[in-house]
Formats: sequence, structure tokens, C-alpha cells
Amino acid sequence: MKMNELMIYQVFPLRALTDGQPSHGILEMIDWIPHIKKLGMNAVYFSPVFSSSDHGYDTKDYQKIDERLGTNGDFKKMCDAMHEEGIQVILDGVFNHVGREFFAFEDVREKKWDSPYKDWFYINFDGNSCYDDGFWYEGWEGHFELVKLNLDNEQVRNYLLESVGIWIDKLGIDGLRLDVAYMLNRNFMKVLVDFVHSKKPEFLMIGEMLHGDYTQLVNPELLDSVTNYECYKGLYSSFNTHNMHEIGYSLNRQFGPEEWTLYKGLPLYNFVDNHDVERIASQLEDKEHLPLIYAMEFAMPGVPGVYYGSEWGMEGKKEQGSDDSLRPRIHKEDLVENELTNYIAQLAKVRAGSPALKYGDYLQLAIAPDVLVFQRRTNEDRIIFAMNCGDGEFTAHFDAQAGCGIDLITGDSVDFGGGLTIQGKTAMIIRTEEVSLP
Repeated sequence: MKMNELMIYQVFPLRALTDGQPSHGILEMIDWIPHIKKLGMNAVYFSPVFSSSDHGYDTKDYQKIDERLGTNGDFKKMCDAMHEEGIQVILDGVFNHVGREFFAFEDVREKKWDSPYKDWFYINFDGNSCYDDGFWYEGWEGHFELVKLNLDNEQVRNYLLESVGIWIDKLGIDGLRLDVAYMLNRNFMKVLVDFVHSKKPEFLMIGEMLHGDYTQLVNPELLDSVTNYECYKGLYSSFNTHNMHEIGYSLNRQFGPEEWTLYKGLPLYNFVDNHDVERIASQLEDKEHLPLIYAMEFAMPGVPGVYYGSEWGMEGKKEQGSDDSLRPRIHKEDLVENELTNYIAQLAKVRAGSPALKYGDYLQLAIAPDVLVFQRRTNEDRIIFAMNCGDGEFTAHFDAQAGCGIDLITGDSVDFGGGLTIQGKTAMIIRTEEVSLP
């Protein structure tokens, strides 16, 4: 499945599917499949599942699933069930660093200079660590529970490629999201990309990118997509400040029609929240904006993502620097289908049936503090998205190149004569019925 076709549902399994003890929690995802399908998602992105010490980003063993989630056989059963329902499976690939219980690092702690793995890491035996290991080592951004791997070491590369090969060949995964891709060794990334594509030509590769030039990673030689943090911030901020010019600026900068715009045609991974940031229901000052922000996410260029629980309006804020409240335990009976869930499902249905929303170009048609109107277009499909986050109605005047259309969210007819009237706190995804293409 091509990146543009995806609608991604993210789960944090080491919190969502387990109470912290050895279990078969990954099998619980089979019970989630009807909910995921009703929501309209066709891919599930699992935050780390490799065997780890705590939160998943401190890997102990890349070749087996965490015992708190089950066995590799359990994962294969779950993955097969997803595939039977047309759902792709994407895993978090945490290859920049490992946990202190990683077998090779434990060997170095025991044998010091005599360990055959001492060159797998960045170690100085003339220093000491905060754990009193008798040597200094490089951690990830000052977090010394996360030990940085030497990805220029051929043995390290071979071990990681062998591990990824197991997840592809034996367990059936369809893609990886590369953790901290913004700082990941580029030579290793290229080797990894070539390796996975030699096994599955359409294997999906997504990178975590917080800032910088996304084309450094999203290009024919490397990744299919990266996380669009610029628009993540622009989305919630624009609603909270009633200033659609902020997200409008980002969308124009990234996807606009001018030659200088940055990311035309690139399927960036969009989201309104995830496992690292506060839930969108907690971020938004006006909860009535929740449907609207999802409508914009599903209509704007890129690939939409939904973080588990947020589809029914779950709240969650960082507390004392902890992310635990963002990653709650969920049982089958906790899965909620409410008005917001049904609305997102309708957005997914609209997007699935619209070539323009998946592949179309972007053109801003009208903007005001509470209003954004833009066009998505391919040769065979033309969509006008219109949103008003204010309380009162607003009439937007622009060249619609059509007399009427159908709002695909509601099924209502839309008349462009005399301008487009957008009711307060309403989003519209309009397929034009009369199209004049140059």
C-alpha cells in the first residue's frame, strides 16, 4: 500500500495492552480490529514492541517481542489477523540507542576492555558513568539509561539488519517508523532502506522529524515520510488563538503552488497528538473544536494519524515530566464509539474515496482569523475544504470555479452563488459538481 493511501492508527502497546507483568497483551489488538475498521483506519503504527527494560525505547533484545506483550508467535497471530482485514502493521524502529540491559552492553559492563562488544558503543575507559560502570559512554541527549549505538560498526549493522529481517520474513510487518530519525546515522539509514526494500519493495519507511528540512530524509533514496511537527503545532495553536493565518502559512510554505514551496507531493505524516505530546482534547481550549481539527487534518496534504483514545476525546497532560498519563491502559470494553468517533470515521470514508485528498495539490482560496478555505485537486477530482471555528456564520468570497457541490461529510448540497456561507464551528469537505480545469 502506498504511503498516500494510509490512514494510521497509533497504539502505545507497552502501556495500552499490559499491566506491566508478563502477559499476552499483544493478542488484545485482535479485539480492537472491529473498532479500527469502523474508524476507517487501514494501518496500525505500534510504538516499541521489542523486548525492553521499561518504556520500549530502552531495548534489551531486537529479535523478540517484550515479554509483557507476549511471544513472537502471539505477534505473528495478531499481525496475520490485521492483514486479513486489510490493515498494515508498522513498528517503531529504535536503532539509535539501546537500554543498559541490552546483551552487548551488559557484556561490556562485565568484561570492560575484554568484551568483544566494546566497539558497539561510544566508550571511553578513562572516564566513568553516572552509574559507576568504570567507563564513560555516550547516551542519547544526556539520558544515560539510553546507550548510543555505534552504527558505523559493521557488526552492529549486521545484527540490526538480521533483526529487522526476522520481523519482516517471519512476523510479517509492513513498515517501520524510525525513532529520532532527525539524528540517526544517515549511512545506516540508507543501508536499512535498501535492505527492507530488497525484501518488500513497498515496505513503508517513516521517520521522526522534529525540525529542519524534511527533504533531507524524505526523498527517493531514503524515507517515504516524516512526522510533520510544524503543522502539528500550527493546528492546535491556530484554533486556540483563533488565528488560521498560522496553519495557513505552514500549509502554503509546505505545499502551496509557488515553485519555492518545500514539500509539494510529499506524503508527510500528520497528527494532532501522539505518545509524546499532550492529548488534543487537553490542548484545545474549546472542546467544540475537536471535530474541526480532525477535519482539517484529514483534508490537508499528507497522511492523517489518530492516536488511540483520542478518537473519543480522551484527555491527557504531561505530569511532572512523565508521559504515563498520555499512554493509558485500555481494555476492549473501554473502546468508545461516540459522536467524535463517528465523525472521524466519516472523514476517513471521505478521504478514502477522494483521489484529491490523497494525491491532490494545495491552493488556499480564502482565509480569516476563524476561517480557512483551500482546494485539493487532481485531474479527476476537486475538493474544497472550508472551516469556520468561530461562533457565528461567515461568508467567504473566492472563485469556486463551480456553481454548486456536495458536502461529503453531511451529504448536503452546497451553493457557491453569492459566496460560500460557513456556519459557526463547522467544517465542510465539498466535491464540486462543475469543474473548470486549466
